[in-house]
Amino acid sequence: MTNSSMVSRVENERVLVLERVFDAPRELVFQMFKVPEHLKRWWGPRGWEVPVCSIDFRPGGVWHYCMKCVDQNQGDFFGMESWGKGVYAEIVEPEKIVYTDYFADAEGNVNEELPSTKVTLEFIDLEGKTKLVNRGEYVSAESLKTVIDMGMLQGITETWDRLEERLQEVK
Repeated sequence: MTNSSMVSRVENERVLVLERVFDAPRELVFQMFKVPEHLKRWWGPRGWEVPVCSIDFRPGGVWHYCMKCVDQNQGDFFGMESWGKGVYAEIVEPEKIVYTDYFADAEGNVNEELPSTKVTLEFIDLEGKTKLVNRGEYVSAESLKTVIDMGMLQGITETWDRLEERLQEVK
């Protein structure tokens, strides 16, 4: 399906823009990023689960989560945990979510060694479908290259495939 494929581009060497059209109404797609029970079902690449997901959905609120690899076929990644923390800056329901995404630990302490990302999610109504635009702003071109080298694009593609599947389940 051509309309479900993700489009990516880099702006100013440090901003990664991802776009994809989802076959679901905007309000529902927005809920997927707001409700922990939804996020637990689709967040992260294939073979990863989200055993921990707490959300205080307001500007200044924190989203704290853990992704864990449960797929034995992923070799060294099997059993690995990856903790993240988002701090919301702006929420305009159901149009926009702005937050800063950090690598963190189980206590929510930020890992300063790894680059943080300012993320702006835009939800655009396309008559029953939703165009999701994800702008990730990095501190430097090197930081962006670091996460791309870590396989982030493949991870996001799989994550958004899982989001589409989840939307079809609950629609």
